[in-house]
Amino acid sequence: MIDDHTPSTSNDGNERTNVMADNAEQSAPLRNPLEVLASVHTANFPELLKHFASSLALSTYQAGKLVLLRADGNAINTHFRSFNRPMGMAIDGERLALGAFMEIAEFRNMPALAPRLANPPRHDAVYLARRRHVTGAIDIHEMAWDGEGELWFVNTLFSCLCTLDAKSSFVPRWRPSFVSHYAPEDRCHLNGLAMRDGKPRYVTSLGDTNTPGGWRANKRNGGLLIDLEDGRILCRGLSMPHSPRWHDGRLWLLESGRGALVRVDPETGSRRDVGRVPGFARGMDFIGPLAFIGLSQLRESNPFTDIPITDDNGDRLSGVWVLHVETGKTVAFLKFTGAIEEIFALQILRGVRFPEILDEPEYLQNAYALPDEALNEVQR
Repeated sequence: MIDDHTPSTSNDGNERTNVMADNAEQSAPLRNPLEVLASVHTANFPELLKHFASSLALSTYQAGKLVLLRADGNAINTHFRSFNRPMGMAIDGERLALGAFMEIAEFRNMPALAPRLANPPRHDAVYLARRRHVTGAIDIHEMAWDGEGELWFVNTLFSCLCTLDAKSSFVPRWRPSFVSHYAPEDRCHLNGLAMRDGKPRYVTSLGDTNTPGGWRANKRNGGLLIDLEDGRILCRGLSMPHSPRWHDGRLWLLESGRGALVRVDPETGSRRDVGRVPGFARGMDFIGPLAFIGLSQLRESNPFTDIPITDDNGDRLSGVWVLHVETGKTVAFLKFTGAIEEIFALQILRGVRFPEILDEPEYLQNAYALPDEALNEVQR
């Protein structure tokens, strides 16, 4: 199902409101909050995306959506695609990989399809489904391609870092030294993955525990940052760390439990807060001097709520917050006000202004991708 929503009203000029509902339901009474997908944003949010000629992709397993945020005039077009528990993502100009409930779905950019989607064409990238790899339900967290084009992903259920091959559900490549063996028991809640120089380099976990779900006993400050090069625990005492990143020659992560953007010395492990956001911070990407950070509300029913941010901030938000990495100041934001309460992954689609993602049979059945040498022999 596709939910494509463009802003319909604006308020005071500083924030713009998107009123979103499934097309089939727009004239019907709203009976269920999940039928409403609404957001507001600062007036400069579209200008930022246009300035960097980019768009955003968000995953929310809570709502079962992959969300594209695209600048459309002076507002943000929010485009929703449905998946079964989407979490980790890896995206570049040509590829998109999405970790879902029991599989990794891969899409390839076929911009030649754009004229079939709108007249005049407005999409500058069309990611078409290419393959699905069944992993089983392993709670896939962050994902990234290495310098050789191989896909790495965090297998949280089995507490390890993995790749794929043609015959296995997954191929374990690394696990923390404190985890004694592979077992579907989420022993340390391994979650975040940072690449450096084209290789997996840093991971985060919520504990150094070796028992089923053992990390839950110390969610508030049991988190770790690990350097894969030597297996060293670079930081301890983190409050639910997620989204480690190597950007501009510096190491960053989110302390989700405190809503903090943190910079870490990669040699000593010393750290300092750069900025704070009003929500559970998870999912981050950088462009220029800006950090785009995903926020989650974490309602009282969520098992992660026994953490500092729920003590200090009762008005937690969900959406995207943009911070300047030198000053820590908020530059812009987009807030979801309807059913989107939790964000997992956030990726910037650099150089892609208005993407689409397709896996409907009516497009797959007669959209063909051939090697360049074969195209020379195709009758047009």
